[in-house]
Amino acid sequence: MKDSLCICLDPATRLSFAVADCTSAAAEAARGHLCGPVAAAVLGEALACAALAGAENSAPGEAVAFKAAFPGSPIGGFLAEAAEGGALRAYTDKKVLDAFDGGPFPRNRALYGESGTAGLVRSVPGRILSSGCVAVPTPAKGSVAAAALAALVGESLQRTVAVEAFAFADDGGVPLAARAAILECPPDGDREAFAAASAAFSGGAVAKALKSASSLRNILGKACIPHAEIRETRPLRFACRCSMERAAGALAAMPAGELARAAAAGKGVDVYCHFCGRLWTVPPGMFPAAANDAKKED
Repeated sequence: MKDSLCICLDPATRLSFAVADCTSAAAEAARGHLCGPVAAAVLGEALACAALAGAENSAPGEAVAFKAAFPGSPIGGFLAEAAEGGALRAYTDKKVLDAFDGGPFPRNRALYGESGTAGLVRSVPGRILSSGCVAVPTPAKGSVAAAALAALVGESLQRTVAVEAFAFADDGGVPLAARAAILECPPDGDREAFAAASAAFSGGAVAKALKSASSLRNILGKACIPHAEIRETRPLRFACRCSMERAAGALAAMPAGELARAAAAGKGVDVYCHFCGRLWTVPPGMFPAAANDAKKED
């Protein structure tokens, strides 16, 4: 089941279920990001949850960004994206946490603070299709990324879901597991069956199955929908969408005067990709027009 998204439906109850395993993709993302073990685990959970949100990508070039911010907290926040073809990428605001790395995994509120905000942005090239943002109180235990995704889907999209995620990394900051599952009860779904299945999420049974890398059929059993049918399986992979053109576009946020001075000196400007760690040196010929105008004025 590694590096795949499996989408299931239980015909008897009409409950839908999806589980994502992006362990290898998370490991590649963490290596490019130079994460410590705590940030790598956070990145893994965020990436797996983004993969679940990406199950609804359907238009050419469609992508969904799953982001969360916890101001003043040690981790800061995270951003994970899922694009067409199962392409995944992610980063955390803080990569190395000296106060936590090398010890037991910190309690949620020590790492994330008391609360934060989370958002989902769905887009195609050049256009935002939808966006939503909700406040997220930090749960005392369990996956914070899963709690954030559940709040977004439940409050922002008004859909009835249960979400769980699990990730952990070795001492070198490489994720050894990155998995997540989501259960949804549509308007015509069996509410009693959903309540029983949701209890398996909140009670930890689904988290244990994700942790132990159980087979899909065993995970479905733990989620109380053992007879659900697999409708689709999609591959997942790490793939960054950065490019020289995107790096040049990012320069629009820099002061025109600063860019003009670099252009006058014939120097390129370095742009670091937070997702994959690649460094792009944008040449003066690709600077935004405002920089060239400022250069002429000088």
